[in-house]
Amino acid sequence: MSFPHGFLWGASTAAHQVEGNNTTSDWWAREHGRLENSARVSEPSGDAADSYHRYPDDMRLLRDAGLTSYRFSLEWARIEPERGFVSRAQLDHYRRMIDTARDLGLTPMVTLHHFTNPLWFAQEIGWGNPLSVDAFARFTQTVLPILTDVELVCTINEPNMVATIMADSNNSFSGTGLPPGDPTITEHLISAHQFSVAILRSAGKKAGWSIATQDFQGEPGFEQAAEDFGRSREDVFLDASSGDDWVGIQAYTRTRIGADGPVPLAPDVETTLTGWEYYPKALEDGIRRSWERNGTPIYVTENGMATADDARRIDYTRGALEGVSRAMADGIDVRGYLHWSLLDNYEWGSYAPTFGLIGWDRETFERHPKPSLGWLGEVARRNGLGN
Repeated sequence: MSFPHGFLWGASTAAHQVEGNNTTSDWWAREHGRLENSARVSEPSGDAADSYHRYPDDMRLLRDAGLTSYRFSLEWARIEPERGFVSRAQLDHYRRMIDTARDLGLTPMVTLHHFTNPLWFAQEIGWGNPLSVDAFARFTQTVLPILTDVELVCTINEPNMVATIMADSNNSFSGTGLPPGDPTITEHLISAHQFSVAILRSAGKKAGWSIATQDFQGEPGFEQAAEDFGRSREDVFLDASSGDDWVGIQAYTRTRIGADGPVPLAPDVETTLTGWEYYPKALEDGIRRSWERNGTPIYVTENGMATADDARRIDYTRGALEGVSRAMADGIDVRGYLHWSLLDNYEWGSYAPTFGLIGWDRETFERHPKPSLGWLGEVARRNGLGN
């Protein structure tokens, strides 16, 4: 199973989940009980993996393994910690990250918004306010000068999850139990994305956003119920990707829908550390659904498994990539695969779910590459799965 020349192979991270001490963000306030009506978390992010300082080593490990691309996010809360105040030092920091990636021969994919907001934005505006659209457009303009030689830019990560989480602030990123997407927030996210894409394209960037495809499958007789369930939680965002330069697909598991919504997993079903069903085919299903709805070129911007069994992570990733290959054989335009995640990270309330190709010591921050990193790097070097 070979992949075309120029296919991107890489891994992804998100700033808040790996950098540490993102103290001016709404998630930091949530973790410390200072954000109104927010659910409690098991533990705060704290220093995280200290990738804010150790990113050169992290990128080097990725490159040395044989991977060719790194997706990371800019932290809006660091760049604009107070409304209207822009930190030149933080812009320089993220520019150095871009330079480091390019110096190592990695193609950077930069995400502008990966779940976290500046605390001032959450308290004074929020995505339910139409002013959010202008605020995000201004942020896009603010960071544009440091993106001079970045081709691939993701505006908003998983806006469908943002719209559902914001509909019920007591929810976490749990997937199947999410409420319908808030229609007002959905409207503002789509508008913010479209304005951001226009700004980025004016500077020659290839822009898109990434969608969490959740593979809603109807039980026999409930196929229409599955379609209805997925409309506000996924499809409206896939449809909004029509005409973009690319769309990111992020898939982990499937969601079976019955008479009362999501069907609980049977006791004998294999699950991951997040409690999700082990289902590698979810990625292929997400790719096919996106292609059918919008025909936009695809990057897999996240796919992986939370597990302490790294051999099982390799099995999962192989199964997912086999699905990518089948989709491409049917003519679907998939241009890259970026694994979630490069590092074990803060999974929005806990460090227990380990998704990383690289582990690390929470006392010393020493990195411990896992066999899965070397395995995926060999896939990248061969540009194919082999036997």
